[in-house]
Amino acid sequence: MPVTVAHSVSRSKPAEWVAFRERAPWWGGDLQTLRNHLLAGQQPLPSTTVTRLFPISDGTGDRLMGRLEQPVHAAPGTPLIVLIHGLTGCEGSTYVRRSAAFHLLRGRRVLRLNLRGAGPGRKLATGYYHAGCAPDLQDVLAGLTDEDIRHGVFAVGYSLGGNILLNLLGSLPTGECLVGVAVVSAPIEPGEACQRIMAPRNALYHRWLLRRMKQDVLDSPRLAPAEREAIIEARSVYAFDHRWVAPRNGFRDAEDYYARTAGARQLASISVPTLLLHAMNDPWIPVRPYLELQQPASPHVEIVVARSGGHVGFHEHGHTETWHDRRIEDFLVRLEGRVRG
Repeated sequence: MPVTVAHSVSRSKPAEWVAFRERAPWWGGDLQTLRNHLLAGQQPLPSTTVTRLFPISDGTGDRLMGRLEQPVHAAPGTPLIVLIHGLTGCEGSTYVRRSAAFHLLRGRRVLRLNLRGAGPGRKLATGYYHAGCAPDLQDVLAGLTDEDIRHGVFAVGYSLGGNILLNLLGSLPTGECLVGVAVVSAPIEPGEACQRIMAPRNALYHRWLLRRMKQDVLDSPRLAPAEREAIIEARSVYAFDHRWVAPRNGFRDAEDYYARTAGARQLASISVPTLLLHAMNDPWIPVRPYLELQQPASPHVEIVVARSGGHVGFHEHGHTETWHDRRIEDFLVRLEGRVRG
């Protein structure tokens, strides 16, 4: 049975090593990644659900939809957990529902957020989320009630959702309700992530992802004919970003979009306790940006890189719950203890 190791590379803390054993038969980065899709299902949630809508302040009239889950047995003094999906995901993504169940069983309230135009919120928006849509998350935080944020908010972002969260943290005003953040498998240098997904060894992934991206946005009835043509004709993720995402959202081109939305460039200025989790063998997102930061990360940032786990996988031997959920739980418990103390 292969045994792998995770290495903490936070620039402000000594290195920390933790054991990670892959669950059979999901050995290697590809199988760890694919398990979420091969065994996808509707994880039952032990909760009562309320739909929440969040108006966006950019004048478009767009709204974001979320599902607020109340646990059967609420634990006192716990923050609201906000879960933010990745590219082509939504509130119903396997990893989102799995994490929601994890926190609900521990008595925490959970908001499963759909980014702009995603999932069941597609008809509520004229726009569509992208790596630079951090202001949307600011509007969601502003739209939470006093009761929602009574014990603060802990946000978890997966893949692209994690990069969006880091961009939010880089410009977050003081006095906000966020008590902590966790980021899982995020493309903190989007340009490098684009190159990786288009690599020959990822041809099947690339074709699948591009098809999903096109399906998501072409469902919108509010696309101009020229936009629809640009989307249909895109033959790569880069072309999709260059011809549609960048010009639609005020970026000069794909390179400008990738440079200005890189979460790695926010790590030095983050003032909220933040945990970054990544796998050395993530087939989609390169590990280099996590190991070779251009600037030292803020002392509030912890970076943990495991030798295995794939992309938002982390299916661990001996556990039905994922390693990233359990690692986030440890981080969150430390924060809760600090707040109560």
